[in-house]
Amino acid sequence: MFSPYVGVAPRLGQNDMTDRITQLVAQVGRIIVGKEPPIRLAIACLLARGHLLIEDIPGVGKTTLAQTLAASLGLKFRRIQFTSDLLPADILGNSIFDRQLGQFVFHPGPIFAQVVLIDEVNRATPKTQSALLEAMEEYQISVDGVTHPLEQPFFVIATQNPRQQIGTFPLPESQLDRFLMRLELGFPDRANEREMLIGENRRDMLRALSVALQADRLLAIQAEVPKVQTSPALLDYVQDLLEASRAQHVAGLSPRAGLALLRASQAWAMMSGREMVLPEDVQAVAPSVMAHRLETIGGESELAGRALARHLLSTVPVP
Repeated sequence: MFSPYVGVAPRLGQNDMTDRITQLVAQVGRIIVGKEPPIRLAIACLLARGHLLIEDIPGVGKTTLAQTLAASLGLKFRRIQFTSDLLPADILGNSIFDRQLGQFVFHPGPIFAQVVLIDEVNRATPKTQSALLEAMEEYQISVDGVTHPLEQPFFVIATQNPRQQIGTFPLPESQLDRFLMRLELGFPDRANEREMLIGENRRDMLRALSVALQADRLLAIQAEVPKVQTSPALLDYVQDLLEASRAQHVAGLSPRAGLALLRASQAWAMMSGREMVLPEDVQAVAPSVMAHRLETIGGESELAGRALARHLLSTVPVP
């Protein structure tokens, strides 16, 4: 899930990093009002160099969140609308014969961006969904036997409609596991919804956004996340959660899930201005990291995954 860093980024102090992250959270919160917890989780996912899956009903701000993050970071943004007739080449690009050169020339697809919004990812067929695997895991794509690296930073945000809706193809476990976190935005409370009703149009606000965190600074912060300290007791706690999931669930959390949980916890601790991960950092990110990896086959799988994640957190002793 986590690949070597590309390029050289300037080193930032802890206070500088925390201030910049706080500014980013505040700016995104002016567009997505009343949703600070999921906003912080989404940014933690980005800092941990993971990818984000947002599952919710249409109209609650999933696409707006992705656009706001891209604009606030000054990153190249592309949106891909997934449909049942979409082909892998429509995402990755393809090679077209150039008569003047007398050879095939590769034409990059929309995956060649820094923030890629995959809208309604579960409306495409499994064959098309699988085209994302290499890009999300290895930060590269392969077409006609040629490997093409993707520009860094690279962040996929996918939206997903509730699975009971008509015309959806459930994501396989291998695809779900590529997403470090899955979030739900939910409805705003009454006061925040009133603010949206009488406030400025969100699209106009998006166009007026300034860059809160430049790409090179983001790369610098991402490079510092794995350096956030983890004590032996904290690592024991993470391993206890993994082992408990395997004892209570036929398909428990994998070692890659453990790496994802640890990296997300380090990002959360950094966002809180700490240089060491605490158990509460693990608990803050664990539901979003674990639930979609703990789902079982069946109509209530989503609820089962969330319930098991909550059960693990309530029963595994905290050091």
